[in-house]
Amino acid sequence: MAEGFLAWNVQNLEVRVRHVERRFERRELREIDDPFELPDNAFRDLFRLSPEIMSDLIDSLYPLLSRDRPTGLSVDKQVLAAVRFYATGCYQRPVGEQWGISMSQSSISRSIRSVTNAINQLLLRPWVRFPISEMERRIARQEFQTANQPFEGAIGAIDCSHIAIIAPREHEEGYVNHHGYHSINVQMICDPNLKVLNVNARYPGARNDSYIWSASPVRRIMQQWYERGERETFLIGDQGYPLEPWLMTPLPNERLGTPRFLYNQDFCSARNCVERLFGVIKSTWRCLSKHRVLQYEPGMAGKIVNACAVLHNMRIQNGIQMEMIDENEIEGDNPIVHDADDDDLRPLAAARRVQDRLIRQRYGI
Repeated sequence: MAEGFLAWNVQNLEVRVRHVERRFERRELREIDDPFELPDNAFRDLFRLSPEIMSDLIDSLYPLLSRDRPTGLSVDKQVLAAVRFYATGCYQRPVGEQWGISMSQSSISRSIRSVTNAINQLLLRPWVRFPISEMERRIARQEFQTANQPFEGAIGAIDCSHIAIIAPREHEEGYVNHHGYHSINVQMICDPNLKVLNVNARYPGARNDSYIWSASPVRRIMQQWYERGERETFLIGDQGYPLEPWLMTPLPNERLGTPRFLYNQDFCSARNCVERLFGVIKSTWRCLSKHRVLQYEPGMAGKIVNACAVLHNMRIQNGIQMEMIDENEIEGDNPIVHDADDDDLRPLAAARRVQDRLIRQRYGI
């Protein structure tokens, strides 16, 4: 009994020592005036970016964010505040309170708008690029062909996800999604490495995935390539999308072990990357989490989504390890199966021929 009591005392002492050590670590962090003086891991925990990426980001945005007034907020403060908001989605603990760059909530809000607009204006196109040229498409096909879950011919996986927003003043009913809350429905296309190739964050939550795709510039580009004779290039999506020659979808209820079942199996494994993308991006940039609500009008909310996509791609290019995916962030949508209208029967028939040819070539008759 005495030995057990002694072991309990030792264990309790270790817990208390760790508690004191953490308290001193937090105090030490509070005494640091410049966030860039933090240890790299502490900096990444706060901003989701390395100090080097943050410095490059500040330099890139400087032309649009610099202020002539000596009393104006520095570019560093504006960018740090905005990125901290993207990472947490919370105004109540603005970055800088503990590091000597304290800012009011109104200053934080202005910084978020300024930095978000600057990222959209200067960095969105360079960092989120759909493979337009023939060489870029060839590289994109190669990435899917050699991926852990390969699917030959694909250049991107496509899906939509809802980002919660406050009820807008105009056309409020159009933003109520089928889950019952206000949102924008965001379409993204990604490669097997979860790099964002295209983002479309302009549509209200009541619009379904198929509608957003039908109005997408990417769809028009894919159709043009097909009509010019490019038959082995397509995107992969779920049953919420229409089957088209340039957009493959899964087959319903195929018998186990058949070629069509094997096609489905490989197809769904390859398409899973876009579902993981949404899980990662919402876990990293918590302002997009369904547990948060963006307190902005739809237009600015969409720009914040774009900004997070840019920062996500920066993290990938610089080899920053992915955040642990919160499974609650992967929406369990039941996709609306698209029924073709009479006007769509010709492309649908062509799409079925493309799909059947893929199955014959790769899985046998």
